[in-house]
Amino acid sequence: MLAAAAVGVGLMAAVDEIVFHQLLAWHHFYDRATPAIGLLSDGLLHSAEVVLLAAGGCALADLLRRRALVPRAAWAGFLLGAGGFQLFDGVVDHKVLRVHQVRYGVDLLPYDVAWIAAGVLLLIAGAAVLARSGART
Repeated sequence: MLAAAAVGVGLMAAVDEIVFHQLLAWHHFYDRATPAIGLLSDGLLHSAEVVLLAAGGCALADLLRRRALVPRAAWAGFLLGAGGFQLFDGVVDHKVLRVHQVRYGVDLLPYDVAWIAAGVLLLIAGAAVLARSGART
């Protein structure tokens, strides 16, 4: 589960960084400074997500090689990792620390609800898969 959770966090961070930071240019990871600092913070986020994806992927490959991979537990870990990242980003980064918002110049409520709800749904899905996997936490 832990290896797949690392992949889940890394993949959700990658989706956030690629879609919302680069393609849509809605925000940077850290928007409370200069644009150069915003770009630097995006690069650091990107570096962390690549490390998580590589480490988690290698760990999953090793489990598969040793025939020790439990697919349902891995899917549970993946969904819990992705949902945990999304919820942490939406609550802690956006609301508590205010390092950035989903978007600027718009009514934030629908964006915040969608962002946080996506995290909660991923966590619920992960918990449901975990419950069906028989894996111990």
